[in-house]
Amino acid sequence: MLLILKSIIIGIVEGITEFLPVSSTGHMIIAGSFIGFNGKVYNKAYVDMFQVVIQLGAILAIVVLYREKILATLKNFLPSDRVAVRDCGLKFWIIVCIAALPAAAIGIPLNDKIEETLFYPLPVSIALIVGAVWMIYAENKYRNNSRSTSIDRINAKQALIIGAFQCFALWPGMSRSASTIIGAWIAGLSTVAAAEFSFFLAIPVMIGASGLSLWKHNILANCSSNEIIALIVGFVVSFIVALVVVDGFIKFLKKKPMKVFAIYRIAIGILLIALIGMNVIS
Repeated sequence: MLLILKSIIIGIVEGITEFLPVSSTGHMIIAGSFIGFNGKVYNKAYVDMFQVVIQLGAILAIVVLYREKILATLKNFLPSDRVAVRDCGLKFWIIVCIAALPAAAIGIPLNDKIEETLFYPLPVSIALIVGAVWMIYAENKYRNNSRSTSIDRINAKQALIIGAFQCFALWPGMSRSASTIIGAWIAGLSTVAAAEFSFFLAIPVMIGASGLSLWKHNILANCSSNEIIALIVGFVVSFIVALVVVDGFIKFLKKKPMKVFAIYRIAIGILLIALIGMNVIS
């Protein structure tokens, strides 16, 4: 029951933070250090796999919330007499896949090294602060330079720019959401379009990451029944919480600056470094 309770807590943390520019992976690592859900208490391979796979639960919330858009791209998947090439679903998903390529090219071969060296509170704390400063700079310089308010008009060059910036999120604490939104600002997208494209980009990225993690750790052979149940519970909790958070985040972006999240990141990063220095977490 203790493992299930911890999985619920981590699922809530994931659901709240997945789409906010504060790093869900970073927050799960920090929360895990506080509640004893880490490699010191449980098998580290299981914990690392858990933190990746439950993110897919949050991503499924996007599939539900944007189901009309997704169904439209499937219905009009190929160009035809009534659907222009630039409006067909195939073009949209090709653009999404182009944006996913850079992180896949770097993340797949370096996955083990990244988990070994960066999935700890100190690297996460540093990334939270570095990413926050970068976010403030990018918002001041690029947020008001948007030329596109529609994710349907993103071209291959813009997708590659966004995808290149997503690579920064391989460092937990930098935030995939923040990195892709900053990349989208630089590519000329409005803040809402940037956030929405970040949502769609998360679908192939997290399906791929979760599949890789499940295959690598061979969950059925290497996990106990309790560990599998905890994974399912965390997955479902992250999905439910994310359903609530996403709509509120989009409404926030229409009215407020991202620097609010940057200030939070700096504050929490400094606090965490202090706690690490006092050996409260490690």
